[in-house]
Amino acid sequence: MPPPADSDAPAFGPGLTPPIAFAEPRELSAEELWSAPARTPRPSRLQEPLNIKPPTAAAAAESMGLETVGDVLAHLPRATGEARTIGELALDETATVIVEVKSITSRPVRRRGMKPLVEATVTDGTGIMKATFFNQPWLSAQYPVGTRLMLAGKYQGNGRFRVNAHAKTDAVVAIGDEAGVAGQYPATKGISSTQLLALVQQHRGAIFDVTDPLPTALRQELQLPDRPTALAAAHFGDHEGGRRRLAFDELLVDQIVQLRLRRERRADVHAAPLTDAPTITKEWRSTSLPFTPTGDQDIAMADVDADLARARPMQRLLMGEVGSGKTVVALHAMLRAVENGGQAALMAPTETLADQHFATIQALMPGSLLTAALLTGSTTAARRREILARLASGELQLIVGTHALIEDPVIFQNLTVAVVDEQHRFGVRQRAALDAKAPEGLVPHLLHMTATPIPRTLRLANFGALDVTALRELPRGRQPIATHVCSTEAERHRAYERIREELRAGRQAFVVCPLVSESEALNARAATAEYERLKTGELADFEVVLLHGQMRPAEKQAAMERFAGGDAHVLVATTVIEVGIDVPNATIMLVEDADRYGISQLHQLRGRVGRGEHASLCLLFGPRESGRLKALAMNEDGFRLAEIDLELRGEGELTGTRQSGLARFRFARLPDDALVLESAFATAEALLERDPELQAPEHELLRAELERAEAAPVAA
Repeated sequence: MPPPADSDAPAFGPGLTPPIAFAEPRELSAEELWSAPARTPRPSRLQEPLNIKPPTAAAAAESMGLETVGDVLAHLPRATGEARTIGELALDETATVIVEVKSITSRPVRRRGMKPLVEATVTDGTGIMKATFFNQPWLSAQYPVGTRLMLAGKYQGNGRFRVNAHAKTDAVVAIGDEAGVAGQYPATKGISSTQLLALVQQHRGAIFDVTDPLPTALRQELQLPDRPTALAAAHFGDHEGGRRRLAFDELLVDQIVQLRLRRERRADVHAAPLTDAPTITKEWRSTSLPFTPTGDQDIAMADVDADLARARPMQRLLMGEVGSGKTVVALHAMLRAVENGGQAALMAPTETLADQHFATIQALMPGSLLTAALLTGSTTAARRREILARLASGELQLIVGTHALIEDPVIFQNLTVAVVDEQHRFGVRQRAALDAKAPEGLVPHLLHMTATPIPRTLRLANFGALDVTALRELPRGRQPIATHVCSTEAERHRAYERIREELRAGRQAFVVCPLVSESEALNARAATAEYERLKTGELADFEVVLLHGQMRPAEKQAAMERFAGGDAHVLVATTVIEVGIDVPNATIMLVEDADRYGISQLHQLRGRVGRGEHASLCLLFGPRESGRLKALAMNEDGFRLAEIDLELRGEGELTGTRQSGLARFRFARLPDDALVLESAFATAEALLERDPELQAPEHELLRAELERAEAAPVAA
């Protein structure tokens, strides 16, 4: 578009901030703005199918989800580097070059079993060289004179280039120009990074058919480039700058979805408001609770009270350090249900954890304040019938259990509060089944608990539909746990001596192994073998018991009772003790093959000691250079460890999406993009505050993005 006759005419409207150049702080000049090409996007071009040859490459691309032009443009490189010219190549340099074939021949190779060698004389205007292709004789016909090629390989000197990967291309630049940028793309068997780069180059023009979901005013306010410019930069220029702009779009849509989901959950369903004055909870806290709650517990209970007083159902995530007293807050919520004429349930993922919660609740309610019951898969038939009858009549007001609580025969008279521990270990259907136990037309107030501190980055990305309360303060009297990484035989000898010292002083010990039984495939210590060895070896003078998940429930119960009662000095176990084990007299833990566990799991295990009045010790056997083990040795704060774990493993692994194949984000990388996520969260809140339904005309494209996102499942 030509500039107006008045050359001094402003290129931008009055009162508006002039746009800046992409990835530069300078403002664009009037001449640059007026000379910018104007074209109308055609989004339909992005839906055109890719034409990839040969069929093996097409199948490989399809397996990566690359079926349309839009798919391949959204497939960003891991990194970008310069595409070199022939004249710049140095000896033994690995590089990507864009060339034209001047001649090509195939000749036999004397070595037995090798197919004919293909040699092509290629040029790019800065030089000429011979490119060698091994075991691909058909290329002499596939790449005739004049073909433009993208070659990746090593320059061997004397004008010779050994090709590792190759693809036809329409060229990054004209022959003889600067070489430009070559992306390194995630690839798979059947299609190489070079072939993917050639595909992107082939469809480069379609980048400007990409529409931008962000209104112009919002882009200006946030100083963001438009989406096509960002996409072009991600492929061919400032890779990180372009990727972060695309990540912002992705995270903004995700945050809007989660904030709207939270609002809709609260609007569409109702719970019984618990507004009666505190009676049972008041008596419990003043006369029955055996200790004074921490400041964090007081705050958490106040948050819960405010939630329970509304007809909108509570959806709160209670994160607590190991031993921070989450059960106290949970019991407070459950007692509020009872004093309002309702019932309350606590559901745990394992029998061991349910048993421990039940024991803790009984200890927190000394005397005959209320009766509670435990319902698990091990509950006898007669006891089960009694519990179900009392639940249905309303006589039984508090119940603790496993998924047995959500089975069809279980009927509550008036379930108003439900607590779900380690909620990530229950599926959506199981939590929905718990909702269905409430009176018709209502759902219970729901308190989720986790002993795994979740970094703010992941809370925003994965739990945006929940309110969050954190218990960071440990109850008074909790002892510090000294943690050491051990790897030598001398350290092992000293470790067993320290265990014996603690046992002679009247304390108890844990020995944790990663396997139940020995395996030829895995070089790791097994609990059963270690139990047999220790009871006749280093710990022969002490009573040793075994606990693992494959034992019968009665056997597990007997082992735990012996250890908890002090009849056994040492418990050799697998990670079945990770949660729900409370033995204050245990002061030392030895963890075998500690590098096989994640940071969170090791921190949970370590939390089994340090629960009494004596200082405690945790010995982690594994490689001294392990980042995870070093982090455990240097930090006791579970929230800090969660941040370190996120840094070491990334969002996908930490939330389990990498293993399941359900990648949360295409462009965003957490925790690297934590600041982008914070900006997206703040922007989402502001947008919904101004336009709750996003009905304004300028939000039309953003609404379309949301519709696509809301059609997919959201982690919440």
